[in-house]
Amino acid sequence: MAFYRQVGEVPPKRHTQFRKPDGGLYYEELMGEEGFSSDSSLLYHAGVPSAIVDSQIWELPDLATVANHPLTPRHLRLHDLFTDTSKTNPVEDRRLVLGNGDVRISYVVAEQPSPYYRNAIGDECVYVEKGSATVETVFGVLNAVQGDYVIIPRATTHRWLPGPEGVHAYAIEGNSHIAPPKRYLSRYGQFLEHSPYCERDLHPTSEPLVVEGTDVEVLVKHRGNGAGGIVGSRMTYATHPFDVVGWDGCLYPYTFNVSDFEPITGRVHQPPPVHQVFEGYNFVVCNFVPRKVDYHPLSVPVPYYHSNVDSDEVMFYCGGDYEARKGSGIGLGSISLHPGGYAHGPQPSAIEASLGAERFEELAVMVDTFRPLELGEGGRAVDDGVYAWTWAGRHKS
Repeated sequence: MAFYRQVGEVPPKRHTQFRKPDGGLYYEELMGEEGFSSDSSLLYHAGVPSAIVDSQIWELPDLATVANHPLTPRHLRLHDLFTDTSKTNPVEDRRLVLGNGDVRISYVVAEQPSPYYRNAIGDECVYVEKGSATVETVFGVLNAVQGDYVIIPRATTHRWLPGPEGVHAYAIEGNSHIAPPKRYLSRYGQFLEHSPYCERDLHPTSEPLVVEGTDVEVLVKHRGNGAGGIVGSRMTYATHPFDVVGWDGCLYPYTFNVSDFEPITGRVHQPPPVHQVFEGYNFVVCNFVPRKVDYHPLSVPVPYYHSNVDSDEVMFYCGGDYEARKGSGIGLGSISLHPGGYAHGPQPSAIEASLGAERFEELAVMVDTFRPLELGEGGRAVDDGVYAWTWAGRHKS
């Protein structure tokens, strides 16, 4: 997004000599999107950013998926995926829940620091369900707390350091960039007045993180012929990648907390796009936050039955009490998957129960995808197997 920042020391003019105190040159790196025809930043390194001394294979976790066939809505209990988290870290131990050629959704509960890591496939949007973490990046340090989205641009070297209570993270990995919806922005990139959040709500790094070191290993996820076209490499750098004394530009990581999202409400039930927070190629991210609900005297506050004919809908329930799913067994830590081609909506008992409500205390993160989602090993492991039949009031025998 076109929101200019400068952190640390940079020269007065780009692409000119910038010297260290000892007289040597800093090394300028242009990190740019879309063939350098979109947003970019200039980073100034003490060492050569391309100096590698070794590269080995990184065996990625299981990224294979299977089709949701025959077509079935699903209930996945993510909190059942992890029991002992004392040895897990937020990068290597992610378990793939759902995925397609555009986006992968994983879940992890971790207490240990991650290795240095770079996703060269696409941007990451990591939602902190619980706990906290320090996220060290080549741009500086982010402090991530419960309710934060952590937006990390493609190819940003970083690592996760979980807080004392660990971190529960819901990772949305795109094959594209992830950004605020275009309809929220002016043609020059400023948030417009109708947007449910603005620049004041974004929290980027504030100062450089300069670390000395040699022979530093970085795990790199990149394009190849593995599952989903993704493979991994362990690249060893001659000098520490966190050697940036300053940077400026419009491309950088940041956090945005879900509590800063200002919900859009109306006299009658509003359509799902009012809940949108980010978008990627062929998918969108929305959030449902605590809010006043519809105030027409005959309004029905829970959603109407709907067929999103172009999308699969994934809802991650992470706070409060989600009114439309009462009676379905869904609770905190649940995912519901409602695939395209299937009409879905509230449990029948929830409709009457919602009448007259003035406020909903619910918190959920939704991902809608324009290509069908398949089940990863994590999703298959925690599928409850009965959710599809809850609208009919009886289970399949």
